[in-house]
Amino acid sequence: MSRIEVTEKIIAAKVSKGLKWSEVAKQVGLSKEWVTSACLGQMTLSQEQAKIVAEIFDLSIEDAKWLTVTPYKGSLPTAVPTDPLIYRFYEMVNVYGTTFKALIHEEFGDGIMSAIDFKMDLQRENDPNGDRVRIVMSGKFLPYKQY
Repeated sequence: MSRIEVTEKIIAAKVSKGLKWSEVAKQVGLSKEWVTSACLGQMTLSQEQAKIVAEIFDLSIEDAKWLTVTPYKGSLPTAVPTDPLIYRFYEMVNVYGTTFKALIHEEFGDGIMSAIDFKMDLQRENDPNGDRVRIVMSGKFLPYKQY
């Protein structure tokens, strides 16, 4: 058994049961964004959270243990993503990455936006010209230190 196999079991059970990630997140008590990431193998669940997820997806006690193991982060199978939706994020970073960097450095100074102390909110935005995807990302600014 591995974390990847547990993730595959979760996905299969989600499809089989017709669940939505937001429903799972509500039972866990955290955001749909974080819980989805955890269920897809990118975050570490506490024992209590793993127990809830195991109950939702009919996982064994052994499977639940894997949910509490710190995962190998980074879920893309290739350096350049081939999935069209994920590729658009890659494209955004290629096109706007230098803009993000320039504006963050201008506003905050020399440093980075944390992906550890991080929040994300994804919502549907109704628009008469076609619905839009609204993603708000918020990461703590971490300045480079002098020494």
